[in-house]
Amino acid sequence: MKKLYVSFLFVALCSGVYAQSRTFTLTEAVSEAPKANYQLASRFSPNKIKKMVYSIAVDPHWLKLSNRFWYEYENPGGKQWYVVDPSQRSKKALFNTASLAAEITTIIRDPFDAQHLPIENLKFSKDEKSISFEMKSSIDELKKDRKDKKSADSMQKKIFYFNYDLAAAKLKEVKNYEKPKAKPEWGSVAPDSSAVIFTRNFNLYWMDKVNYLKAVKNEDDSTIVEHQLTKDGVKFYAYGDDGDGEDNVENEKKNKKRRPARVYWSPDAKHFVLNREDSRLVKDLWVINNTASPRPTLETYKYEMPGEKETPKNEVLLFDFAAKSFKKLNVAAFKDQSVSLWPAPSLNKDRDNEFRPSLWLGDNSKLYFSRTSRDLKRVDICAAEINTGVVTPVIEERFNTYVEINRPGLVKNTGEIIHWSERDGWAHFYLFDAKGTLKNQITKGSFHCESIVNVDEKNRVLYFTANGREAKEDPYYLHLYRINFDGSGMKLLNTGDFDHLSNMNDEASYVVDNYSRVNTIPQSVVLDRNGMKVMTLETADLSLLMAAGYKFPEPLKVKADDGVTDLYGVMYKPFDFDPKKKYPIIEYVYPGPQTEAVNKSFNKSMDRTDRLAQFGYVVITVGNRGGNPARSKWYHTYGYGNLRDYGLADKKVAVEQLADRYSYIDAGRVGITGHSGGGFMSTAAMLVYPDFFKAAVSNAGNHDNSIYNRWWSEKHNGVKEIVSAKGDTTFKYAIDKNPDLAKNLKGHLMVMAGDMDNNVHPANTIKLASELMKAGKRFEFVIVPGARHAFGAMTEYAFWKLADHFNKYLIGDFSHSEDVDILEMDREVEMSGK
Repeated sequence: MKKLYVSFLFVALCSGVYAQSRTFTLTEAVSEAPKANYQLASRFSPNKIKKMVYSIAVDPHWLKLSNRFWYEYENPGGKQWYVVDPSQRSKKALFNTASLAAEITTIIRDPFDAQHLPIENLKFSKDEKSISFEMKSSIDELKKDRKDKKSADSMQKKIFYFNYDLAAAKLKEVKNYEKPKAKPEWGSVAPDSSAVIFTRNFNLYWMDKVNYLKAVKNEDDSTIVEHQLTKDGVKFYAYGDDGDGEDNVENEKKNKKRRPARVYWSPDAKHFVLNREDSRLVKDLWVINNTASPRPTLETYKYEMPGEKETPKNEVLLFDFAAKSFKKLNVAAFKDQSVSLWPAPSLNKDRDNEFRPSLWLGDNSKLYFSRTSRDLKRVDICAAEINTGVVTPVIEERFNTYVEINRPGLVKNTGEIIHWSERDGWAHFYLFDAKGTLKNQITKGSFHCESIVNVDEKNRVLYFTANGREAKEDPYYLHLYRINFDGSGMKLLNTGDFDHLSNMNDEASYVVDNYSRVNTIPQSVVLDRNGMKVMTLETADLSLLMAAGYKFPEPLKVKADDGVTDLYGVMYKPFDFDPKKKYPIIEYVYPGPQTEAVNKSFNKSMDRTDRLAQFGYVVITVGNRGGNPARSKWYHTYGYGNLRDYGLADKKVAVEQLADRYSYIDAGRVGITGHSGGGFMSTAAMLVYPDFFKAAVSNAGNHDNSIYNRWWSEKHNGVKEIVSAKGDTTFKYAIDKNPDLAKNLKGHLMVMAGDMDNNVHPANTIKLASELMKAGKRFEFVIVPGARHAFGAMTEYAFWKLADHFNKYLIGDFSHSEDVDILEMDREVEMSGK
C-alpha cells in the first residue's frame, strides 16, 4: 500500500501557540499528537507528598532547668520522641515506643503499635522528671460542657491522660483528669498573673486570676466577675479588636463577647500600653460570601487605598493599672503617621507556656516604639518615660526611598540600643547609647544582616543571622554569626554552603542548626556557641520520595537585563527528562519586594514548581532587581516608582539566557504564572512583552494597585508628600496598572480570583476583565467561590485548571478539553459517600 505524505503548516487552535512546519505521514499525525504527562504530575500531589516526606527539620523545645531540649521526628518508620543533652553529647528516646504502645493498648483497649502512636500535647513537668501527654480513643462520650444533649455535636471521643516517669520508665493513667482548656484568644495575662485584660463591645475590661480561671473552664459561667476600664469605645475606634474578618451578621452577634485587647505589659505588671486606632473616617469595602447558607452574607470592613486622604489615626495609651487610669502619649510628628509598638522578644524556653505574658520592649521605667511618616521616608525610634509620659525620639532614620525598620535589641545592664539600619546601603547593626548617640557600627561590608538571635550582655556579644557574606555561595543562604559589640571578632558559626535555619537557646550556649539546599537532603546538628559541632541529630528520610521518581531541581544563576547584576534561581525539570527533546518553559514568579519566591532549601511545597514541571515543562523561579530585601538597598528598591514593570525585563532575559545555554529549552513557548503579586506580574508580562510570553495563569493578582492597600502600594511605588505655602500637607499618588495595557494582549491569559478575598479585592481582577472585554480580547476568567486570598480548599482545583491552560497553549494537548471530570483529582477522593 502506498503511503500518503502531506506537507502543511501546523497552526495552534488559538493564538500564542508556536507554529511549526514539517512533513509527516497521516498515521504519524495521529500518533504524535502532543500529550502532557498528567499521570506523572498526579503522582506528586500534596496528599501523596504527605505520605512520602515526613520531618525535614528538628524543632527544639528547650527546657527551663537545663540546656536540654526535646523534639519529635517522623520518618517512614513512624514517629520518635527524643531528649537531647548537648553538654553530655547525648540523644535518648523519651520512651520505648513498642513498650509504651502495648501499655496504652492495655489501658485504653484500642490497638496501638510502635509505628502508630498518636501522642498529642506532650509536655514536660516543672521538675523535668516526667512527661504528660494525651491519647484519643474510639470511645464515645458526652461532652461535659454540652448545651444541648440531643445536638449532633454533643458527643466526643474520650481522651485518656497519662504521666510517664522518665527515670523509672513507668506509665500511669491520670484518672478523672480534667484537661485544662486552651488559653482563650482574648486574654492578655499580666506577668504576675494577677490580672487579665480584654475588650468587650469595643471597650477594655479586666478580671482577676480567680475569675480568669473560671472563664478558661467555662466562658459562660454566670459567676465570673469582670470590671470595665473604658466607656467611650465604638466600632472602628475600639480599645482592641473590633471583629475584622467577620461578616456583618456574625459581627453584630459577637460584639458583646470578649475579644483580644492586644496590649503589652510592663515587666512589673503595674502598667500596660495599647495602640488605639481610629478608622472611622476610612472608607468601607465589602466582600460577599456567595456560598453562605441559607443566603449570601455581606462583610463590611475598613480598607485604606493609596492616595486617599481618609487614613487611620494612631493613639498610644499608657495605662496605670493600679489607678485604673490612662494617659494619651504625645507621639505626633508626621501627618498621617503610623505607630508601631514592639513586644519584648520571648524566651525560647517559654514556647510551651501558652499563658506567657506579652511584655513591652523596655523596662519598668521606659518603653520603646516607632513612628513612621506616611511616605515612609522618615522613621523615629522613640522612648516613652513611664512616670512622666514624655516621648523622646532616640534614633532617627531618613532616606530618599522608604525606610525599613526592625525591632532593636536592648542591652539592659547599660541601656544601650542595638539598632538595625540600611543607612549605608546594606542592612547592618549599630550600637547607640541610651540617649541615642551613635557609639559605633557593629557590622559592616557588602552583605545583609537579617535579625538578632541573642544579646549576650555579660560578654558584650551579639548573635545574629546574615546572608551574602560568604564567597562563592548563593548570597541568599542564611548563616548564624557572632560579633563583639565593638565590631571586632566576627565569626561564622554554622559553616557550609547551605541555607541554614538556626535555633539558639536563651543562654546562647547551644544552637540547633537545620540546613539544606534545594538539591540536598536536609540535615540537623547541634553546635556550641563557638560553632563547633557537638553532635548530629537527624538526616531527613526521602527514600519514598526518591523511589517515586523524584529528582532534585538545579540552582541557577543568570545576569539581569543590565548585564551586570547576578540573579539567582532554580530550575525544575520533568523527572523523565530527555535532553534531546524541546520543552516549553514556565516561570513561576513573585516580583517582591518582600520576597522573590525562589526556594533556597529543600521543602515539601512542590505544587507550583516540581509538580507543574511533570506535565512536560522546564519550570524556573528566578529573582529580579527590586525583589528580595536580603540584598543591597539598591537591589531592593530598584522598582521604586515603577511598580508594574520593574521586574519584567529580568524575567524575560532569564529565559533568553537559559535558552541560549540549554538546547532543550524552547524560547518560542514561554509561560508565566504566579499568585498575588505574582498574579499581577504574570499578567503584566503578557501585556508588556506580548510577543514573548505566550500563556499565563494569574491568581489573586493586585492588577490595579490604585485600589490595593495603601501601605504596600504607597511604600513600594512611592507617594509624594506636598506641603503648600500655607503649611498644609497633602499626598499625591499615581501608578501604572495592568488594565491600562489590556489592548496589548496577544497570548492566552487565565485570571483567577477568590470572591471573598479581603486582601487583594476581586475588583482588581474584575477591573482587568472589564478592560480586556472592552478591547475585544478572548481570555478565561475563573471566580473561586468562597475563597479568600489563598484559595484554601479550592487550591487543588485551581492547580488542575492552571495545568489544563498551559497544556493546551504551550504543549498543544487539547485532549482534556472536553472531559468534564478532573480524573486526577477524583482518584484522590474515596467515593464511599461518607
